[in-house]
Amino acid sequence: MAAIGIVGTGAWGTTLAIITARRGHEVRLLARTDAEARTLTDDGEQSRFLPGVPFPEGLRVTSSASDALAAADLVIFATPSRAFRQNVSAVSSRIAPTAIVVSATKGIEIASGKRMSQVLEDELSEDLRPAVCVLSGPNLAREVIEERPASTVIASRNPESARSAQEIVNSPRFRVYTNDDVVGVEFGGALKNIIALGAGVCEGLGLGDNAKASFITRGLAEIARLSVAAGANPLTLSGLAGMGDLIATCASPLSRNHQFGVQLSKGRTLEDIRASMTSVAEGVDTTAAAVPLAARMDVEMPIAQATHRVLFEGANVAEVVAGLLERAPRPELTGMEA
Repeated sequence: MAAIGIVGTGAWGTTLAIITARRGHEVRLLARTDAEARTLTDDGEQSRFLPGVPFPEGLRVTSSASDALAAADLVIFATPSRAFRQNVSAVSSRIAPTAIVVSATKGIEIASGKRMSQVLEDELSEDLRPAVCVLSGPNLAREVIEERPASTVIASRNPESARSAQEIVNSPRFRVYTNDDVVGVEFGGALKNIIALGAGVCEGLGLGDNAKASFITRGLAEIARLSVAAGANPLTLSGLAGMGDLIATCASPLSRNHQFGVQLSKGRTLEDIRASMTSVAEGVDTTAAAVPLAARMDVEMPIAQATHRVLFEGANVAEVVAGLLERAPRPELTGMEA
């Protein structure tokens, strides 16, 4: 059995801690403060995000980075993207040089346009950089914690690191596949959250299943354009970290981004919706990061640009939808060639 340290006590970080501890691994979940660690330990569950799901034996919560990470074979970061660099920087010196480090965060850093694995490589010691992995797929936390069948992908440029992480995390109810396309896996996981916002808008406006299916499919084309331009294998976007994650996030009411989009369709403001949610909808920050990134790379992303106008520029949702529908038709696979 392995020793695992997890940074991030939100729904996804706690879910990963619980399912790996259920397999018999020794898991340490790193809390931000002593008070948070005491509360989680006393409650024996993450009552804010996963009420009624008890911590298994082998899972301990601590506020000490050394306690959580120094002896870990596998370290997983599952924090919001906007706090990702800060969290990695704060604890990187405590990670053993032999550890495999995994990003389970689906996002893009706003200031730099970097993927989370690139942020890890910026902040980790040179010894740790070759072992960096990313985890992404159709992984709604509530279903995973309930042990409903699910699959995910662990990608790394180092096949041995990916296989080692796969062996630790894989289970009959949470099947893990490997991939060497870090760029495609990360962009698939991050950019689909933008499309999920729009799918929620389609749902909220009652546009119908044909419209939503068309929107999701064109959204995948948009994801593929930016991913391929950044060096991704287009086939990755047809897999679990691309189409699989896109379907789950756009279709499920469990998706925070889908819920956020439904609220946008009702005319609510970004600030109002954020204030009403207990969890982060990563699609908002990803939109802020992806639009300037696409401009720098000369990649056309009309859905992301339209979403940006609604979120940050005060555009009317119905008018933006109409503008997308009035765009000139073109060959379906434009910009997706490898």
